[in-house]
Amino acid sequence: MNEKSAYFLSLHKKVLSLHLQLRRHAVLTVFNDNSTRLAYRKICRRVILFYNGMANKESRSIDEQIELLKQRGMLVGDEGFAARHLAHISYYRLKGYWWDMQSDRANHLFQPDSKLEDVITRYYFDKELRLILFDAIETIEITLRTKMIYHLSQSYGGLYYMDKGLFNNEELQQQHIHDLMGEFMRSGEIFIKDYKCKYGVWEDRKCISLTQQPDAWIIFEVATFGTLSKIYKNLNHQLPEKARIANEFGLNMHTELSSWLEAISYLRNIVAHHSRVWSRNMVKRPMDISNPRGVWLQHPLSEFSKKKPFLIITSMLYLCNAINAGDTYKRKIISLIEENPDIPIYKIGFPDLWNRESIWQ
Repeated sequence: MNEKSAYFLSLHKKVLSLHLQLRRHAVLTVFNDNSTRLAYRKICRRVILFYNGMANKESRSIDEQIELLKQRGMLVGDEGFAARHLAHISYYRLKGYWWDMQSDRANHLFQPDSKLEDVITRYYFDKELRLILFDAIETIEITLRTKMIYHLSQSYGGLYYMDKGLFNNEELQQQHIHDLMGEFMRSGEIFIKDYKCKYGVWEDRKCISLTQQPDAWIIFEVATFGTLSKIYKNLNHQLPEKARIANEFGLNMHTELSSWLEAISYLRNIVAHHSRVWSRNMVKRPMDISNPRGVWLQHPLSEFSKKKPFLIITSMLYLCNAINAGDTYKRKIISLIEENPDIPIYKIGFPDLWNRESIWQ
């Protein structure tokens, strides 16, 4: 036990002893003893100071960050290269890309031959991957929005989203309306401003409500992917339009599309906030599908591949193929991997023979 830990243990025992006194006697009895009260306050202040010292570390300069990496076994190589990148990519942001390079995570020690240059390569690979994914998600989102507007408005009118009878859960449907209106009122789109000018109730030069509810083809245009996917999931399961939308995305069951949209929405939020996709465990996963209408994975995935981004990435390819937008997305993914042959793509769930799967050919 080091000196600091021993000191803390001593303080802890003293505080515990005073607490035991408080439990045995009335609080006033103990604290009427002025010396006991002062001793208790003094020890508590020292414990707080100790915790503050433990919780906060001194900020390190870029040179000190580089030196720390070297002390822990990272091969830095060109320190100028390291300094330039640490100047615009924070040390802690890069931790996610070197996490698996550590041999001793408790003491942050790196495995032999761990190179900072490889960490930076992983970072930029991940950045390019996020851009490709976001572009594909945009295509899926716009198509989903269009189909939800068209099919359901054709059958039930432009205000179908207000009809409780079309939804499974009335409470969720009310939340959908709240979310849609919030997104609508916050929007700065020209056509939204025009609608507010015509039908808005204004107070202090601010639109506070509407005299006429906007049709789906207006309000859905500013709805988020997450809101759209929740509305689709909550639609009455017996609606033929719900099944039709799933079928047009190449899936047989609406439950499959709901699951896939939920997983893609989760990935979208990661990508939109510039968070790391690399080696991340996906909290939301697309469900397995039965009798796919299009080309799908022919070999079962390991549990490791299922929990990594590969499954969602491939699910997005399947949906893009169904709406005739898959070739560009697929070429971009394959090109990125081919341009980075040293990147261990199994870290994002790509199995050894992924490129022999028909969907990726």
